[in-house]
Amino acid sequence: MIRKVCGLEFETDILIVDDGSPDGTADVVKSLQSEFQQVHLLERTEKNGLGTAYIHGFKWCLEHNYDFIFEMDCDFSHNPDDLVSLHEACLSQPADVAVGSRYVNHLVNVVNWPMGRVLLSYFASMYVRFITRMSVMDTTAGFVCYRAEVLRKIELDKIKFRGYAFQIEMKFTAIKYGFKLVEVPIIFTDRTAGTSKMSKGIVKEALFGVIQMKLRSFFRNYQ
Repeated sequence: MIRKVCGLEFETDILIVDDGSPDGTADVVKSLQSEFQQVHLLERTEKNGLGTAYIHGFKWCLEHNYDFIFEMDCDFSHNPDDLVSLHEACLSQPADVAVGSRYVNHLVNVVNWPMGRVLLSYFASMYVRFITRMSVMDTTAGFVCYRAEVLRKIELDKIKFRGYAFQIEMKFTAIKYGFKLVEVPIIFTDRTAGTSKMSKGIVKEALFGVIQMKLRSFFRNYQ
């Protein structure tokens, strides 16, 4: 993944956030840093959830004054070539948030997923849209480009969710602050490396947490 991203047509830095992975992720990244000066590593000693890992990464990027900040998985379910399209959406649309979407125009652009997983993901997004009234088709997408001002504005420490619902809360909060979100069609391919972190707890957080998030929004000032 590092070699692929570093070979793209636009200049970018890479930050890998590693929560003490037993697979040696940190060691591999360190071995590549001498070859790729733009590769950075943020190591955390505890596993505190997907959301906190992203927030730590976002804060690091803001401290280093990047204009556009991307998030993506490293298992090749997200095609790194699509980073160019997300970047272009924020440059030319102009979007404040560009989402790599599996479900644009009601199409399902997913490869090699079991039908049960496809239906769970698709109808989960329908449920989220019903509760939040967002128009986003792929509410749980984790392939996103943010303008830096979005991450500065939405107060990352107030983001509550830690699992996949983190992706929902980030989009919901950005829209509540008035930022423009654009969905960019991608083809999502089931992971070619790594294992899923899906669990009953994560599903429960998304199912009931979305209602709590919506209720909290009535008492929050989005200025």
